[in-house]
Amino acid sequence: MRGVFLDRDSLDCGDLDFGGLEGILPDLTYYPATAPEQVAARIADAEIVISNKVMLDAAALQHARRLRLICVAATGVNNVDLEAAAKAGITVCNCRGYGVASVVQHVFALLLALYTHLPDYRQAVRAGRWQHARQFCLLDYPVRELADKTLGIVGYGQLGQGVARVAEAFGMRVLLAQRPGTVEPEEAGRIPLPILLPQVDVLSLHCPLTPDTRGLIGPWELALMKRDAVLINTARGGLVDEAMLADALRKGALGGAGVDVLSLEPPVDGNPLLAADIPNLIVTPHSAWGSREARQRLVGQLAQNIQGFFGGEPVRVVG
Repeated sequence: MRGVFLDRDSLDCGDLDFGGLEGILPDLTYYPATAPEQVAARIADAEIVISNKVMLDAAALQHARRLRLICVAATGVNNVDLEAAAKAGITVCNCRGYGVASVVQHVFALLLALYTHLPDYRQAVRAGRWQHARQFCLLDYPVRELADKTLGIVGYGQLGQGVARVAEAFGMRVLLAQRPGTVEPEEAGRIPLPILLPQVDVLSLHCPLTPDTRGLIGPWELALMKRDAVLINTARGGLVDEAMLADALRKGALGGAGVDVLSLEPPVDGNPLLAADIPNLIVTPHSAWGSREARQRLVGQLAQNIQGFFGGEPVRVVG
């Protein structure tokens, strides 16, 4: 079978081993990236298409007469027209759980940096303030401990569970939010968001972006949180009203925020959270998932998905 990988550079930094994938699919053509106007031609004769973020809409799929399998090199499949794929008899598989360790690690990297004012102390040393201090140490910024603080988690899949385990190791109390959009009472231990928010010292988001979760944390929710609370978002940018978060941080209505995702990526048209005057904010470029180990696991899952399809037992099928 002939396969094409439409955007290899979206996950490969020249440090990954594709031998296992190529062993299963020897006739595989790699493209570093694929522009929208190139999609139809590149998938026209392919039976298997691998895409991370390249759009595969109905218009493109109708010309791919030989296409039998789409492997999304990510968990989210919003770049594939699933209805059009189903009508054409095309199986769609994704990858899951490959970045849990990497994302959990990043959550606490952000949180610890904010709780210890790590960027501020680093800058203070670079500026020579420690070198000219009158004491042996510099304590210009408040340092807080995670122990005995309360962490609220929205989204309790593999990522949320991983964050909870590490939080408990730090001595934190963990509260779980009720699933967004749920009307009926849920299982014991789940707390409606309006009741959870005033209780937490840290709020970490791990839910998908859906109609029920878009704008989940807006001005009303931010107002419910403690003035020294910290918001961590390594899920999706659209979960948070970014302009309102920037405003809350400027006003001192929130203690800090660590954000790895924005509503538009890359932020070619700017973003409210990229302004230089926002205090206690760390923005990272959607890199939480991107450890080498996580990206290698993703390649391994692509190989498993294709092998399963060849064997008549597809795995990680979407839809």
